[in-house]
Amino acid sequence: MAIIAGTFVAVQARINGALGVAIDDGFAAAAVSFGSGLVILIAVMAFSRPGRRGLGRVIEGLRDRSVPWWTVAGGGAGAFLVLSQGIAAAALGVALFTVAIVAGQTVSSLVLDRIGFGPHGVVPFQTMRVLGSALALVAVAWAVSTEFGGDKPLLLLLMPLLGGIGIGWQQAVNGRVRQLAGSSLTATFINFAIGTVVLLVATAVHVAVAGPPSPFPSDPVLYIGGAIGCVFIGVSAFLVSHTGLLVLGLGTVAGQLVGAVLLDVFVPGAGGLHWTTVAGAGLALVAVAIASIRR
Repeated sequence: MAIIAGTFVAVQARINGALGVAIDDGFAAAAVSFGSGLVILIAVMAFSRPGRRGLGRVIEGLRDRSVPWWTVAGGGAGAFLVLSQGIAAAALGVALFTVAIVAGQTVSSLVLDRIGFGPHGVVPFQTMRVLGSALALVAVAWAVSTEFGGDKPLLLLLMPLLGGIGIGWQQAVNGRVRQLAGSSLTATFINFAIGTVVLLVATAVHVAVAGPPSPFPSDPVLYIGGAIGCVFIGVSAFLVSHTGLLVLGLGTVAGQLVGAVLLDVFVPGAGGLHWTTVAGAGLALVAVAIASIRR
């Protein structure tokens, strides 16, 4: 399920990227993606009694301070990652950007599992988990190796690295919210609400500095990124208490590589499909299997 959810991320990235190019504004494209997802979730929440009850429990916990405020701030990490795509991805190139994200996500997932921050409890370092993590980094680097080269502003690597660390933290706190609320829908709704607010503020600042985006296109496919994000966040909030942060993270990374291969086969992009992408995706699946082996 984590691998399948990861393929959705690859599709979402392609769609959101196309929308950003169409309107010449990555900030506005990210805000539209999060905002449309929030609209969908509001409609679903209106018909979901468990989702509304779960939201009430979270709000009550925040009021009596039994639930720390940072528990519901996972959407801010997702928003930061999307913003880092608009700021750093073009300058660094997809290869360095992706490797930095995966490195941050893998390390944070290992550490957060070890200290018991996620809903799965304390998961100690084990040989197979560390080996699977290392293989996942090799797999991603191999998959994007054709894109390395040229002069890159390496200081910008800090943004996707922090964004990757934020993914692990986001999945951990969303899992906590899901356990408290008893509903993945509630965790997903809160995630999108916080992320949308952050991105609307960032977009307003960007528009004030750089001017408004170009006219929005009429193609409806370019606006389904938010719906895809709803599925991914909801599934992740459900899975994290069963898999732990590391296996969930590695599974979604492998899914993104598999999704990239499928997209290049059926909906070819400008770069075409490279054999290294296929090999990297296969190695990432092996990494997930190794990290999942239990003593």
